[in-house]
Amino acid sequence: MENVKALIVYGTRYGASAGTAEEIASVLRGEGFDVKVVNAKEEKIKDLNPYELIVVGSGLQIGKWTSEAEDFLKRFQNDFANKKLALFASTMKTVSERQGKTQDVEVTRKFALTDKVTKYSLQPISLGFFGGVIDYNKMNFLFRKTLGSIRQQLEKDGFKETSPGVYDLRDMEEIRSWAKDLAQKASQT
Repeated sequence: MENVKALIVYGTRYGASAGTAEEIASVLRGEGFDVKVVNAKEEKIKDLNPYELIVVGSGLQIGKWTSEAEDFLKRFQNDFANKKLALFASTMKTVSERQGKTQDVEVTRKFALTDKVTKYSLQPISLGFFGGVIDYNKMNFLFRKTLGSIRQQLEKDGFKETSPGVYDLRDMEEIRSWAKDLAQKASQT
């Protein structure tokens, strides 16, 4: 679909949502969308009028979105009614999936996405639920200590360090496939 203007706003702690947002943007551009990608911490969007598709995503920490992405949802919740909206969350779901903990995956999906939809009375055309990044180098002491115990489990589950102290839990093909599907949904009137 030519010249459809899309805005992707994300909140990130360890870079997963930033990389995911860029991957989604790349796919959408390949489908003919005009895409702007914004880190909610670095740039404040004042007006949604130029955009037909809005994608909002965040990483999760202790079950919470980043405050900047959450604030964006809250601030524009009424404006989304006239837009095509999609949400995505970057989580540790791939760890639970590999361990066969389907109940944990569903619980995380609910508070990461479904609860946001309900809280802000949103009507998204798509919800993306992806793996994230664990970066021990960027964590404060408390999180490093808390998540230090899962390091061996990550290795056991087949996750390898992508650089010292960094585990990328994302499935880029899953993200690209979701973005392609989103492009189709957003192109329908």
